[in-house]
Amino acid sequence: MTSGLGIDSRAPSINVQHWLRGDPLSNFQPGKIYILEFFSTTCSGCGPALSDAAQLQEEFSDMGVEVIGVAANEEATTADEARAQVDAWVTKWLPNTNIRIAFDHSGEMAKHWLDASLTFHVPQAFIVDRDGSIAFIEDSNSLEDVLPKVIDGSWRENFVTAYKYERCVAGERLPMNAGSRSENLGVMR
Repeated sequence: MTSGLGIDSRAPSINVQHWLRGDPLSNFQPGKIYILEFFSTTCSGCGPALSDAAQLQEEFSDMGVEVIGVAANEEATTADEARAQVDAWVTKWLPNTNIRIAFDHSGEMAKHWLDASLTFHVPQAFIVDRDGSIAFIEDSNSLEDVLPKVIDGSWRENFVTAYKYERCVAGERLPMNAGSRSENLGVMR
């Protein structure tokens, strides 16, 4: 397993076999903010999460925000079967979507994004900031609160630490990828 992807890491490239919706994208464009929402067709919370992320793109597109839904490692006998599964799922959950939907059956996206950040579930959101660095890794529930701070530049390590502390005080157990590794060790105790 690859490890080491966290807050302020350089975002890995986008390596997918098919783009089911939207134009292909291989590199992040400087100056834009990207939300990568990893999902699975078997995940009950993934449809609403991706739909909410699509609404964020609509709300913040004039500020350079773009959402990319990523289906990685779908369970199916063949890549074609998995792609058809994802296509049908996207049609059901996002019938009129204007977000890009990527399909990766090779496992590369899961390896370089999910596994590398020690993420073991979907939906999972990554925010890539204007400089091409990872600004946020977590489930999608916090996107609405975090995205405006990434846009205005106030979401950085000091805010991440305060955010994690507030969540721990509230009794939540944070994933190891919620911030930098050295801070996580102290927060998780």
